[in-house]
Amino acid sequence: MKWLSMDHIPRNWLELNERVAVAAKRAGRSAAEITIVAVTKTRSAEQVSAALAAGVTDVGENRTQEAEGKRGKVHGAARWHLIGQLQRNKAGRAVDLFDVVQSVDSSRLADALNRRAAESERCLEMLLQVNTSGAGHQGGVEPDQLPVLLDHVADLEHLRVSGLMTIAAHSDNKEDVRGCFRRLYGLAQEHRHHGPSCLDALSMGMSGDFEIAIEEGATMIRVGTVLFGERVIDGKTA
Repeated sequence: MKWLSMDHIPRNWLELNERVAVAAKRAGRSAAEITIVAVTKTRSAEQVSAALAAGVTDVGENRTQEAEGKRGKVHGAARWHLIGQLQRNKAGRAVDLFDVVQSVDSSRLADALNRRAAESERCLEMLLQVNTSGAGHQGGVEPDQLPVLLDHVADLEHLRVSGLMTIAAHSDNKEDVRGCFRRLYGLAQEHRHHGPSCLDALSMGMSGDFEIAIEEGATMIRVGTVLFGERVIDGKTA
């Protein structure tokens, strides 16, 4: 496996921030409202360190195992987010490794995280993942079940819900993608005062659609390729 030179990372970071600023301005927003979460799945500790040196403040990993082997080797401080689906038996490792879990989509997973956070005597920040695309493989609570999950997590003392997360439809039709983001924004507005949750954070948009997400209200975008470049495996990009 070969990677683009790490010299590209500071330049890509600047270009990414420019694109975020343009998208925010187009939507009548400030770029300061938007947190860029650098997705570091399969990226080396050296690449992550280079990204932090360039100005990245938030890092997103898909799997607890990969984060466990990487985080201690990374130079520089960051806020670590778990953005991939989490099995309940990995809840303890997630509590130890991450500052934010973005992919909570069931009461049973929330209960497991709450128990482990209580054992660690901490309050864990989390986002509730909502399935706005209808694709079963993407995970997430169904939109009509979100109030039920919000009611459940409201009683969990060691969890703090700060917002919602979604993955848009994998579609070449931008309006299908936009519709997913628009739906998440609407759900946040509808339920923003549901119990103690404020739902101010909206994590939506990845490398191929983050500008649309910003136009529809994203406060967090999760991007990897536009920052680190394409992965090259056996002579092919992946």
